[in-house]
Amino acid sequence: MDELTDRQREILEFVARRIGEGLPPTLAEIAQAFGFHQPRAAWKHLQALQNKGCIELLPGRVRGIRLLADAPRARPAGLPLVGRVAAGRPILAQEHIERQVAVDARLFSPRAHFLLRVVGDSMQGAGILDGDLVAVHRTPEARDGQIVVARIEDEVTVKRLRIRRERVQLHAENPAYAPIEVDPRTAFAIEGLYVGVLRVD
Repeated sequence: MDELTDRQREILEFVARRIGEGLPPTLAEIAQAFGFHQPRAAWKHLQALQNKGCIELLPGRVRGIRLLADAPRARPAGLPLVGRVAAGRPILAQEHIERQVAVDARLFSPRAHFLLRVVGDSMQGAGILDGDLVAVHRTPEARDGQIVVARIEDEVTVKRLRIRRERVQLHAENPAYAPIEVDPRTAFAIEGLYVGVLRVD
C-alpha cells in the first residue's frame, strides 16, 4: 500500500471515527471539518484513499464510504503544534509543524484541529499567557466578539475579533496594547477559532 500523506491520514482517521460513531461522513461534512471551500476537494482526497486501498467508495450513495480491512490503523490521538509560520504558506503546511502533542482533539468544542504557541502577553486578560498552547478549530468564519487566530499579511496573531459596520478590528485583552485596525487593502484571513488553552511547563 502506498504511503499516505498527512492530510490523507487525517481524513482517513476522520472517516473511521465517524463510521465508528454510526455513519460515514458526507462530502460536505468532510469539507467543513477540514476547511475545504468545495466538497469536490474532499472527493479528490477520498479518491486518493480508494486508490491506495484504504476505503471503497460506493456509487450512488450520499454516505457511500466503506473502510477496507487492511486500512492503516489510526495514530494515537494528537494535535499538530504549529511553530513559525512562513510567508504565503498555509498554516498547517508540513514545514510549520513542530511536533504532535498527545491531546485528544475531541476534548474541545468545537473540535480542535491544531495547537499554536502564544508569544507575548497581549491576551493575558483572557487567561492566555506567554508560552501557552492555544487549541484552534480551523474555520474561515467568525462572529463579533470571538477570539480568533488571524493572519494579517504574513503575520499570525491571536486576538478578539470586533466587527464595526465595514470595519474589522483585532483587540488585545491587555490595556497596554492598542486595537489593530485591519486595512481593507491588507491581506487578511481568519485561520480559526480559539477553543481552549494548554499550559505547559
